[in-house]
Amino acid sequence: MAKMEDRLDGMVKRYNEINEMMMDSKIVSDRKTMAKLGREQRELTPIVETYQEYKKAKEDLAEAKELTKEDDKEIREMAQMEVDELEPKIQDYLDQLEKLLVPKDPNDSHNCIIEIRGAAGGDEGNIFAGDLYRMYVKYCEQKGWRTEVIESEPSEAGGYSLISFKVNGDGAYGTLKFESGSHRVQRVPKTESQGRIHTSTATVLCMPEIEEDDFEIDMNDLEIDTMRSSGAGGQHINKTDSAVRIVHKPTGIVVKCQDGRSQHENRATALMTIRARVYEAHQRELEEKNDKARMSKIGTGDRAEKIRTYNYPQNRVTDHRIGYTVNQLDRIMDGRLEDLMQALAAADQQAKIAGEKSE
Repeated sequence: MAKMEDRLDGMVKRYNEINEMMMDSKIVSDRKTMAKLGREQRELTPIVETYQEYKKAKEDLAEAKELTKEDDKEIREMAQMEVDELEPKIQDYLDQLEKLLVPKDPNDSHNCIIEIRGAAGGDEGNIFAGDLYRMYVKYCEQKGWRTEVIESEPSEAGGYSLISFKVNGDGAYGTLKFESGSHRVQRVPKTESQGRIHTSTATVLCMPEIEEDDFEIDMNDLEIDTMRSSGAGGQHINKTDSAVRIVHKPTGIVVKCQDGRSQHENRATALMTIRARVYEAHQRELEEKNDKARMSKIGTGDRAEKIRTYNYPQNRVTDHRIGYTVNQLDRIMDGRLEDLMQALAAADQQAKIAGEKSE
């Protein structure tokens, strides 16, 4: 317990330092530093507030225990009532602090980049990729988060063979990161004349938006090409070399952006995306070297890992990682994902707590 309190005291000290720094005129004028400090402050606030309530309850308990030794019977009885009330309350604070102190992914507060690809099932896999994209956009709208398309490859039959988009919102990556993996759909395709149920898949990859200062890419490792944009998109299409394609030579990762209004905008978006993709590959490599980190997660984020099944005939959605099943597929596809997201976050936290205790 003393070790935990020392750690919490250090967090209170840092919280107070941040508050002072955020009043410094030099820092106030630095948007990037202010944003970073603001994120750190938001992460520390619930810990500091809970710790202060815990310390106050401990002080009150010590005083109440002293009063149980008084000669006056009425005072002793009232003090004992307070002791009986405070002891479980203190235990609740300790339980809350244990959860709050579980190491957080520093990227949880970041914006999120989501890439969806049609996989098994041909046209039906692409159509399902489009359904998933609309599901996430609706969920983001409900959360008040803004989405913007980065790259898209529409499929002739509908949907997308690939669509990637950015979600701008505080804590977007921390909420959506559990969506990485293979999503399976079971339904009768529109083209199926016999009414048979087909199984198709689409893969989802969620990555945090990474600031240039946090993860630097060697520009010599990048091959950057410009080309004419293709497809629908306005009068500027095919008149200027506005599309940008970037290849990260060491990993072979390729990103193409053409949805921006200018080459400059597409280049900036492509660089942001390639940084996120290379960072994700780098993190995956590190996790593979450290099996314990992978095991403490509810999912590895591997594209091959079937994380969820969407069964249309039975209006059922099942998340296989946590055994979560709900017969409300229509609501889920309408973007009402909050209960599922909370269940995934709770399961992840329990897995981390169990991992901490086993150390």
